[in-house]
Amino acid sequence: MGDLPPGSKLNEYDLSAEFNIPRTRVRDAFVELEQRGLIDRMPNKGAIVSKLGPEQVFRIYDIREVLEGLCVRLATLNTDPQEWKALYEEFLGPVTDAVQAGNFEAYTEKVSEFRARCVEAAGNPELTRMLDSINEKTQVLIRRIVILPGRAETGVRQQCEILKAMCEGDAERAEAMRRNNIRDAKACLKQYLKYIL
Repeated sequence: MGDLPPGSKLNEYDLSAEFNIPRTRVRDAFVELEQRGLIDRMPNKGAIVSKLGPEQVFRIYDIREVLEGLCVRLATLNTDPQEWKALYEEFLGPVTDAVQAGNFEAYTEKVSEFRARCVEAAGNPELTRMLDSINEKTQVLIRRIVILPGRAETGVRQQCEILKAMCEGDAERAEAMRRNNIRDAKACLKQYLKYIL
């Protein structure tokens, strides 16, 4: 997921041959991807990976702020605070060290793990579907934002604050911190927009 950059062309024949499946299955997959807003199909021209415009991206970030904040709050309420301690210590130590060394991949992997654990702990299937849909649309963009000047350092520091609140069982503070984290990512994106989109 997120391996093809926006604007990449998708060809039914090539995909059918590559995966050794009938073209009808590829077409069915295209219908599903189009309904989820991940590709755009044009009659007699094929399909391309959808591009997000700036206004759409900012609207998605507004939604992410609310949904991810809610997810963190529910995850905090539904779990023993000690369940977050090991992840908190990883962010405080190895993940912080990795970011300082310029290893953003380690950071993004741990953020993905954090997100997955929160979604599972929140225990809300509707919320899960909404967050999965947003994540699919913004995966490439999220990886680009992480490499912007100072973003990973700020992000890891904020992640530590979120996890500290979760370790203390403070769901309200954890939600507020997560929402602030998303707002800061959005502000960073606005600052560097012409280089990202």
